[in-house]
Amino acid sequence: MKQITLTGVIPDAMNETVSGSSSELWGRVLALQQGESVLVRAASGHGKTTLCCFLSGLRQDYAGSISFDSKDIRAFKSDDWSAVRCSQLAVMYQDLKLFDELTAVENVQLKAALTPGISTGEITELLARTGLDSKTVSRPVGPLSLGQQQRVAFVRTLIQPAQFRLLDEPVSHLDPGNAAILAQMLAEKCSNDGSAVIVTSTGYDMPYKYDRTILM
Repeated sequence: MKQITLTGVIPDAMNETVSGSSSELWGRVLALQQGESVLVRAASGHGKTTLCCFLSGLRQDYAGSISFDSKDIRAFKSDDWSAVRCSQLAVMYQDLKLFDELTAVENVQLKAALTPGISTGEITELLARTGLDSKTVSRPVGPLSLGQQQRVAFVRTLIQPAQFRLLDEPVSHLDPGNAAILAQMLAEKCSNDGSAVIVTSTGYDMPYKYDRTILM
């Protein structure tokens, strides 16, 4: 996948509020290219998480169209979405979507099962780099702090092969030092595989080198 194109996309629930607004995304024609880094910034309630759900196929309650390359995603079948989610689009959702009863390592291993060549040792090393020690990553993630859980979800997203990496407020519960560590890890990964980075934020941004900022 080389390009994601949004054409006149407006969430059904926002039809009246978007009309005549200054949004640079809703109701516009917007192309996101493989290899670029984009910050999508907006106040709470302006649709950042909704956008992530649209792009990952979890919701279709919008006007307009979204295309991956030249294919309208409304026409995708379950097999199409399986292929996209396994190797083309990696998403870190704001609600993280971790399995509370599994350990940090086990949560990442679920994704690693779809990614040949990623060992448990490599997973542990990546988690350690985010500041999670061996005892922490061996415990169920449910009782962990939100900041710790964010780091687990980040590593799970990082190991997936993808042309586009979509991260919904990925550092909202992290201090600047830990946010910088995640940004560096993401930059290294994207430099190696050429993937695009799309990050959403309410104003506390992941300290990443963005090619452009889109105001939602």
